[in-house]
Amino acid sequence: MPVALPISADVRKLLAFGSGVGIEIGAASLEVVAARVRPSRIHVLGRLTIQDFANRPAAQWGSEYTAFLKSMGIGHLSATVLLPRREVIVRQVALPGVTGKDVENAIRLQLDTLHPYGDEDVTWGWSVLTGGVVMVGIARRSAVERYVELFAEAGIAISSFTFSAAAVHAAIRLNGAASGQGFVALSRAASGAWEVYGESPSRPVFSAEFDLAPQRAVVLALSELRLPPETEPRRLQDLLPSPAVNPVENDLSRNALPYATALAGACPRLAPSANVLPPEHRRFSSRAVFIPTMILAAMLILVAAATALYSAWADRQYMRKLNAEIARWEPRAKRAAALESDARRLRARAELLDHFRQQTRIDLDTLNELTRLVEPPAWTNLIDITRDTVRLGGEAPQVAPLVKILDSSPFFEGTETLTQGRTGAGESFQFRTNRRKK
Repeated sequence: MPVALPISADVRKLLAFGSGVGIEIGAASLEVVAARVRPSRIHVLGRLTIQDFANRPAAQWGSEYTAFLKSMGIGHLSATVLLPRREVIVRQVALPGVTGKDVENAIRLQLDTLHPYGDEDVTWGWSVLTGGVVMVGIARRSAVERYVELFAEAGIAISSFTFSAAAVHAAIRLNGAASGQGFVALSRAASGAWEVYGESPSRPVFSAEFDLAPQRAVVLALSELRLPPETEPRRLQDLLPSPAVNPVENDLSRNALPYATALAGACPRLAPSANVLPPEHRRFSSRAVFIPTMILAAMLILVAAATALYSAWADRQYMRKLNAEIARWEPRAKRAAALESDARRLRARAELLDHFRQQTRIDLDTLNELTRLVEPPAWTNLIDITRDTVRLGGEAPQVAPLVKILDSSPFFEGTETLTQGRTGAGESFQFRTNRRKK
């Protein structure tokens, strides 16, 4: 299902290029309109009414149709067919947050709840509205295939089966003319009833046919659309793109639907309408529908090439400036690195000197602590102080208490006896103790 291109109204007009044939299936006749769309103007090429098509041989009225197209030089075009209202169920489904590529799957998941046909096989199509809402058309496959066989018998190539709400919604947006304030529009249908179409912020699309007085039909439509009762109805033909050339027989005030269908078929990429025709039956023969795609593809290629060239040029300019800055600052960086290295070396020397200066004080504190702990009558004849241990020798009345005294000091730990012996006045000793870390 094509999705409307997200482009401005001015660009949309420039890309409006194509031709279309719209066929409305009426109760007793086929209303055919052929139109050529160009950026500057719309030309209605002709209108044909095929009377009593249901009771005539398809080949007979098919030849009338073919002759009609060939007389305007558009015999190759496939037609867009507007199905009768009774054949299509139309639903508006809100799909907030669903991306474009996931819309079809999201509709398919809830399709069975959108129609009253039960287990009957159906065909369906959709088109995007506003505010995350899509319009879905559903028809019985048997009804669609009956029309497919009928038109195939007549030798008429069909590209799309659509319905009035989708065709009018697409045609209004062909040149970007859409109102966000809401409106109600009236048109006479071929059957003589009033065709009512409207849009509003609360309901993106409303379409119905009434066998009522136009005033009563407008009141009902305004109620459905939740628009103010004083809203003035408009003419549907005034909302559609106005044709620059229009034959007298194509009276838009009486029935604008075939014209809207022709416009929707002329530029399906700019203004897509829901298509309920199964893909296997669609026949596309107009090459004009691919022109906007080709133009956009060419523009995309040019933009991509320009982006790639600019990116490469910008990278080269950036690298040139970066290398110049590196060359300018590199001598200073080397000088800063050298100064940092000198500073680290000087800091190391200063720390070493501080360490040696502090070590002398610590050694003196250790010696002072030994003097305090080994009290007379004990005495020492050996004190050997290293960074981690102290070796102590001498005599004392009793050696065992001296070990405990040393370990209780905040300066020493792990005292062990190396030698111990008896003397005339007491006991000789030699200890080794570890210096506690500060």
